Amino acid sequence: MPRLGFACMYRHPHRSLSVKELETIERTFNPRSTTLRWVSGASREAARNKLLELAEHNLQAQLRLLDYVAQLPQALRMLRLSSDLLPLYSHPSVAHVYREADFQALMAVRFAAIGAFARARQIRLSFHPGQYCVLGSDRPEVVENSLAEFEYHADMIRMMGYGQVFQDFKCNVHIAGRLGGAGIRTVWPRLSEVARNVITFENDEKTYGLDDCLALADLAPVVLDIHHCWIHEGDYIDPGDTRVERVIESWRGVRPTMHYSQPPEHLQALGFGPDRKLVIGELLEQVNKRDLYAHSARMWNRWTNRYALQFLDRFDIMFESKDKNLATLDYFNDYLA
Repeated sequence: MPRLGFACMYRHPHRSLSVKELETIERTFNPRSTTLRWVSGASREAARNKLLELAEHNLQAQLRLLDYVAQLPQALRMLRLSSDLLPLYSHPSVAHVYREADFQALMAVRFAAIGAFARARQIRLSFHPGQYCVLGSDRPEVVENSLAEFEYHADMIRMMGYGQVFQDFKCNVHIAGRLGGAGIRTVWPRLSEVARNVITFENDEKTYGLDDCLALADLAPVVLDIHHCWIHEGDYIDPGDTRVERVIESWRGVRPTMHYSQPPEHLQALGFGPDRKLVIGELLEQVNKRDLYAHSARMWNRWTNRYALQFLDRFDIMFESKDKNLATLDYFNDYLA
């Protein structure tokens, strides 16, 4: 069965509530964080207690979010977990705190519960480390920090009981960095076995497109982002393009995941209606290309929605939209229910 998923955060459907009311409801499902500046300025005990409090809240919040997902139709049981579950975990000035016995005990129990729940309810999980995870950088210190950040995600994946076999969990990154794919090949042997089992490479809209990712398909699966591909190549990739089949092959029998987003809704005010194909050349006569990078709140353009639907027989689709679960629910109700 194909799946649709959303990323990291819960949005309550009753948006007419006050901001305070929405925050009260949503924060029980969503992670909280802190800053290195706050932790560095606090006493050792206060910093430690804060991190413990945040870790406890975040892991419980993710379990509540999974429970919400488990009540959705089977086709909607896919979720990208937040990367902020253990704030500052990979930072060298904080990492030692997470190695303390009470932190280790908390993480072991909570992550095991998350993994067991997801498997029991057949919820497909993933992570997407942020923009500072640049394995292809030409700066050694950036590479070291990026490896630590990716292994932080691998640690969470391992504690959830995943990462033991190829692609039982997806942890997605962009190629990024001046050294690109060549740099990634250099650091590849330094990644743990869990990390190598779960890593995927996604095409971006600026530098490293789909062809660059396919050049690394011998290492890891390729995540096709059709919005990025549209911007990078100047048109929507044909669902019958031979490269789409190569993407599928890179998953080695596992059902592939693709990413789907749309540019912001304000394009409608410029004459680009919801049933009109969004043509890059026409758009760039009125907006800057960078304006197309942003994600919409909902999947407002029906032409693009119908286009994305052509991939659903072969891919699960992760929606990247500001309204998170609400955008995914809309799409499901409009096209699949």
